[in-house]
Amino acid sequence: MLRSRFGKMAMATTAGAMLMAAAACGGGSGDSGASTETQGASSEAPKADGLKIGLAFDVGGRGDKSFNDSAYAGLERAQKELGAEIKDLSPAADGSNRGELLRQLANAGYNPIIGVGFAYGEDIKAAATEYPDIQFAVVDSASNAPNVTGLLFAEEQGSYLAGVAAADKSKSSHLGFVGGVENDLIKKFQAGFEAGAKSVKSDIKIDVKYLTPDGDFSGFKAPDKGKIAAEKMYQDGADIVYHASGDSGLGVFQAAAAAGKQAIGVDSDQYETVKEADLKKVIMTSMIKRVDVGVFEFIKAFQGGAKGGSNTVYDLKVDGVGLSTSGGFIDDVAAKVDEAKKKIVDGSVTVPAKP
Repeated sequence: MLRSRFGKMAMATTAGAMLMAAAACGGGSGDSGASTETQGASSEAPKADGLKIGLAFDVGGRGDKSFNDSAYAGLERAQKELGAEIKDLSPAADGSNRGELLRQLANAGYNPIIGVGFAYGEDIKAAATEYPDIQFAVVDSASNAPNVTGLLFAEEQGSYLAGVAAADKSKSSHLGFVGGVENDLIKKFQAGFEAGAKSVKSDIKIDVKYLTPDGDFSGFKAPDKGKIAAEKMYQDGADIVYHASGDSGLGVFQAAAAAGKQAIGVDSDQYETVKEADLKKVIMTSMIKRVDVGVFEFIKAFQGGAKGGSNTVYDLKVDGVGLSTSGGFIDDVAAKVDEAKKKIVDGSVTVPAKP
């Protein structure tokens, strides 16, 4: 099964390998995807006096069943396996108080502190300068200070696999892509999805809709807009729509259920995170982005004494991205998806990061 491929993970860059070596550590459970595993957690978490971890969510906050919740899963794992004290905070709807959240955690004695999302880039840089003795990590943004670790992902590679699966499964040869915010990061999802789909059917039609322009992050928390965008695509003939829109993806799933069509989730295994039975049955697969692993491995490395100033990249080579197989909807195209993954890993296929 494709999902079993997430059982082990290696770090994707030299910096990542150094990070792990410095920590002399590994993941934990088989689902973690860590490269150097412990043999499972004991019934009691190890003592970790003084390990206080702060995490500041992106717009949408905890409970988005996607990006933020994946990060929180890594934080929770650190609490359970490392005995850490944890604290999470969510920003205002417009994200205007991100810097304030970081300072609140720093002043409360949390170290390390993790900012979830590229929008924390500048705020992390400022906070890292203001608090040089605290280690920071930022998801989806490169390191910008000696006490900052960048946790990066090859979203375009996982999205390529989603495109392969969608094109193979589509009966109408018509797909859709809904992006939350029209920025360079979300365009990586679009670019990979389009390339993967066209590798199967060169003339396949792919509708694209972004919910908000660059800088307006409300597109990640607008299920109503996601629903309207997907409804239009289904009405125009698309039978599968892939979303990279955070909490707005709920609206995409609702539109799929109403139209009797299918959708593809993102970041987390959304077949597992969505509670509504009628929505589960339309989630063909999800492009999993192992933010949980990135967060946990950063914390574990910090505990082992590692410092920042570098980036760690999670790509297909280390199963940092990929597809879920919950529900069995893509079992019949697993061989084709695996072959596409092999070509990316061995370098015979280079996936574009821009549409």
